[in-house]
Formats: sequence, C-alpha cells, structure tokens
Amino acid sequence: MNNRSKNSDPKHALYRAILALQTPEECYAFFHDLCTQTELRAIEQRFDVARMLYDGMIYNDILAQTGASSATVSRVNRSLMNGKDAYSMIFDRIKESE
Repeated sequence: MNNRSKNSDPKHALYRAILALQTPEECYAFFHDLCTQTELRAIEQRFDVARMLYDGMIYNDILAQTGASSATVSRVNRSLMNGKDAYSMIFDRIKESE
C-alpha cells in the first residue's frame, strides 16, 4: 500500500469516520460538513434511484419522481446488477430493521 499503513490511508480514514457516526443527526452534520450541497444532493439522488430500482420501479417512473437523468439511472442500475451487492446489503438491512 505504498508504504502507508491502512490506518493512515485517507480513504480508510474516511470510512472509519463514517462507521464512527452513531445517530442520524451526526450523519447529517458530518455529510453537511464534508460535501457541498450539490455533491450531497447527487449522492442522495443516486441512493433514492437505487432504492427505487431495487423495489422494481421502471425507469420512466424513476425519472419522473427523482428528476435524475437517464444516464444516472442507468449507471445506478449497472451498479445494482454488476456491483459488489452493497446496495442489496443495505436495503435488506434497512428492511430488517423496520
């Protein structure tokens, strides 16, 4: 890892910081400080699109409800189909906790 320990890797440090958040309020505050409003809206939109695709909604309904571009919906769908199954893992955990 280029002579850097895993703990000093900025990417690893970011994910550890996210895992240290304990409440939704802490998450809101952290991401508000970390991201610009535009970045945060884009992340939120992608997550919303992923949830809708996971729930079986069709592209046109997703486009109408989210305002996302067809390229964004397509990119998120590719992640759902060919990614590391993280969306499925999260959505399953959310459903289990409800």
